[in-house]
Amino acid sequence: MLGSIADDFTGATDLATMLRTSGHRVSVVIEDGTLSPAQLAEVDAVVVALKTRTAPRAEAVTASLDAVTRLRSWGADRFYVKYCSTFDSTDEGNIGPVLDAVADAVGTDRAVVAPSLPANGRTVYQGHLFVGTDLLENSSMQHHPLTPMTRSRVADLLRPQTPHDVGEVALETVRQGADAVRRALDTSAARYTVVDAITDDDLVTIGAATAGDVLVSGGSGLALGIPGPRLPDALWSAPATGRGAVLCGSVSATTLAQIAHAAQTQPVRLIDVAAAVGDEHATIAELVAWVEEQSPDSHPVVCAARERSDVRSHLDGVEVAPVVERVLAGVARLLVERGLVTALIVAGGESSGAVVRALGMGALHIGPELAPGVCWAAGAVDDAAPDAGRGRTVALALKSGNFGAEDLFTQAWEVLA
Repeated sequence: MLGSIADDFTGATDLATMLRTSGHRVSVVIEDGTLSPAQLAEVDAVVVALKTRTAPRAEAVTASLDAVTRLRSWGADRFYVKYCSTFDSTDEGNIGPVLDAVADAVGTDRAVVAPSLPANGRTVYQGHLFVGTDLLENSSMQHHPLTPMTRSRVADLLRPQTPHDVGEVALETVRQGADAVRRALDTSAARYTVVDAITDDDLVTIGAATAGDVLVSGGSGLALGIPGPRLPDALWSAPATGRGAVLCGSVSATTLAQIAHAAQTQPVRLIDVAAAVGDEHATIAELVAWVEEQSPDSHPVVCAARERSDVRSHLDGVEVAPVVERVLAGVARLLVERGLVTALIVAGGESSGAVVRALGMGALHIGPELAPGVCWAAGAVDDAAPDAGRGRTVALALKSGNFGAEDLFTQAWEVLA
């Protein structure tokens, strides 16, 4: 079994999507959730979804080591530390400390560092991380509120976070094949090695070169180079036919374009942030009532913003983002409890985490891909829905803000059907 640790919820389903593409039967375990022996017998890979990307270092390390312990107890003998393909992390960040702790725990003295995800425009060339045609430091990530990325050389991003050496393998070596990459890794004194990759084929080469390694690290793209046994998947099944809805906490340009596209055919409701700051419960009830009023064959969209001018960081001295997350989580819980939806698309990492927690899901079983890094998954609603919702299977598509095509919010339902 391959045991993976992801530093946020959408990153976990992103990795699980890629592992399923490469032939694995995959389940995502939410934080301290678990899988039954029968479920474990039906998977080749397990991804533990944590919320550690911007957590204090000690907290991130402790949670990651706990995940390693559980993965080992479930039968994992190879490990994958997954972080964002834009390497979201400051000099005080968690990628280095988590890698150090996990490498020590699994008894290895090396791991590749491969954040590339070419399908979404993330590539590494000459050790530098690109977002599309822009260096990372020139992309929109330079303005990220929590992890502003002001450098592009991955080794320079990692070195301040670890006492160990960080090396590099150039694209020229990768293009010589897996044996050449393996020789470069074997002869390097560095514990961590950043490997160039600008195509999926490069990631397949890196995967072949590290097939015997106990630990690898990277974005989700590296999973394309880790072939699974391609056995029938007994755990995934779509929920009963019913309404779907879209909940958007993300205000990224990609998500705003997806909302605009959906608005051409579907009802869209903007969260009244001022009202939510004043009374979250009343706002939740009003939004749920609005969804219920829409045509049964529609897929209503509830969002934090429809355009950039709607975005507010604070209102009357209150931070807006946590309020939006709690509102969306409350809407999701009530929609499920009342049987109004059987499927939800959630846009935004923090919003996705809030919704999954509100529904009390301990595990997600991975289904069909919607876009690179985005998939349908199914989970059982637990104690967070104490009435009619408990035990009901709900389909979720947890979407990182910048992922997916413009028509994702309208086309995803056809894939589920």
